Amino acid sequence: MVCRRCGADWERENLIKNKYVCRECGMHMRIPAKDRISFVVDKNSFQEMFVDVKLPNKFIDSEYQEKLVKAENVSGMDEAVITGTAKVFGEKIAIVVCDSSFMMGSMGYVVGERITCMIDYATQSNLPIFIFCCSGGARMQEGLRSLMQMEKTASALARHSDKSLFCSTILTDPTTGGVTASFAMLGDVIMAERDTTIGFAGKRVIKQTIGRELPASFQSAEFQLEHGMIDGIVERKRMRKMIQFLTITNRQCQRYDGFVDRNKLRFNRLYNLREKKSNISAWQKVKMNRKYDIYQPLDFIRDIFDVFVELKGDRLYGDDSSIAGGLALLSGQPVTVIATRRGKNAQEIIANNYGMPSPEGYRKALRLMRQAEKYNRPIITFINTPGAYPGEEAEERGQGEAIARNLFEMSKLTVPILAIIVGEAGSGGALALAVANEVWMLENATYSILSPEGYASIVWKDASRAEEAAEKMNITAESLKKNEVIDKIIRCGDNEDTDRMKECSAHIKKEIEEFLTRMSKLDRDTIKILREERFRKY
Repeated sequence: MVCRRCGADWERENLIKNKYVCRECGMHMRIPAKDRISFVVDKNSFQEMFVDVKLPNKFIDSEYQEKLVKAENVSGMDEAVITGTAKVFGEKIAIVVCDSSFMMGSMGYVVGERITCMIDYATQSNLPIFIFCCSGGARMQEGLRSLMQMEKTASALARHSDKSLFCSTILTDPTTGGVTASFAMLGDVIMAERDTTIGFAGKRVIKQTIGRELPASFQSAEFQLEHGMIDGIVERKRMRKMIQFLTITNRQCQRYDGFVDRNKLRFNRLYNLREKKSNISAWQKVKMNRKYDIYQPLDFIRDIFDVFVELKGDRLYGDDSSIAGGLALLSGQPVTVIATRRGKNAQEIIANNYGMPSPEGYRKALRLMRQAEKYNRPIITFINTPGAYPGEEAEERGQGEAIARNLFEMSKLTVPILAIIVGEAGSGGALALAVANEVWMLENATYSILSPEGYASIVWKDASRAEEAAEKMNITAESLKKNEVIDKIIRCGDNEDTDRMKECSAHIKKEIEEFLTRMSKLDRDTIKILREERFRKY
C-alpha cells in the first residue's frame, strides 16, 4: 500500500503492525473495519450483531445490484458497517464501525438500520456505545429512504442519552454529508483521528456556491478542533486507552466518595498555616496574582488529579483556550474539572487572551457541566481570571448572554459544585464558574466586583487610587470569609513558592475528598436546594 501523503510503499503486513499509520510521515491511512475492531477491543471479545438486516429486493434495481456486488467483492463485506458488542480492558461496550471501502461508507437503509438496532440494544442493555464514523454521506441510489436514516439514528441516540448512557463518536477519514449531520456529531465526546476530512457539504460544492478558494486546512480535523466542533484529535495508537478512560469516567456515579486506597494517603510534609494569616496588603495580593510565574489552575490540576483529559469546543463557534475543561479521576473517582488558563510566558498569555474568557469558553464550560449532570459527576472549578473578555467580537457573539446562561443553568444542576479561587477572580467572568455549593480561596487570592483600577475610576474618577480601592473593596479571602461570601480559606503561603504549592495541592486534594464525602450523604435535590439557599441569603 502506498501512503498518499509521502508516497512510501508499505507491505500490508508491516502496515497492519503499525495500525495503518505511515512510519515515514505519520499519515493515518484508511483502515478496514475488521482490522480497526481488532486493534481496539480485547482479543476474541467481539460479537457481531444484526448481520441479518438486509435491504428488501423491491428497493434494488439492476444497476444498484451491480454496484452492491462490486462493493462486496472490493471490501469483503456485505455492507458499509459492522455492529456488535466487545470488551476493552474488560469493560463491555457496544461498538459500531463504518468502512469506506464499501461504496465510500455511504449510509442507506441497511447502514442506518444496523446502527439504530445497535444503539437500541445498547440502550436496553445499559451499555456505552462507541461509533467509528466514516462516510461519503447519504447513498444516492436509495433516495429519500437514505435521508430518513439521519433522523432514525439521531432519534435512537436521543433514547440512549435519555437513560444517561454514554456515547462517543470517533470521526475517521472521511466523515461527511448526512452522517456528519446526524449521528457523527451527537456523541457526548467527539474525537477525531489525524488526517480526517470532516464536513457537511463537499469542498467542490462549497467552492462552486461561494465562488472563492478555500483554505488548505478547510474541513480538516484540526480545522474542526479550532472551530469548537470536536473534543480532540486522538492518535490511533492511543485510541484503545482513551476508550477505556471514557468508559470509566462516564458511568453513572452512584456516590461521590469512591476513592481508591484513601487510607494510604500521606500528608507528612503538608505546609499548613491554619492558625496564621497572610500579612501582605490587598494591593500586594492583586499584583502577585497578576504575575505569570505563580502557581496556576492547571498546575493544581496536574498535582491533584490522577489523570486529566481535556475536552475542547463549544459545538457552536470555536474553542476558547482561556478555559480548559474535561474529565478527571480523583483517587479513582470520576469528576468534571473546569479551569481558567492564562499561561506561563508572553506567547501563552497572548494566546489565552490574558486569561479572559470569551463566550465560547463559557459555553464550552456549560456543555461540560451539562454532561456532568447527565452522569452525576461532581464539578470542580479552579479560577484565576481578571474577568470576561470585553472586546468587540465577544459582544458580537453574546458575552453577556453566555455568562447569564451559565448562572441560570448552574443554579439548576443537581451534582455537587466546588469552586476554588487560586488567584484573581474578577466580576461576572469569575462568577460564571463559581455558582457552587462551596467556594474556597487561597489565602492570597482576590475576588472582586471589578479591578481596583476600574473601581477607582468609577467611584473617584481617578485610576491612580487603585491601591486605596483594593483595601476598601474587601476583596481578600479574610474579608470575604468574615462576610460569609466564601466558605473556606486554604492557607498555603506564597503562591510563587513551587514546593509549598505542591504541598498545598496535597492538602487541597484531601479537602476535596472530604467535601465529596459530605456531598455523598445528600440526595441530588438537596444539593441543588442548598446551592440556591447559599446565594439566596445575599
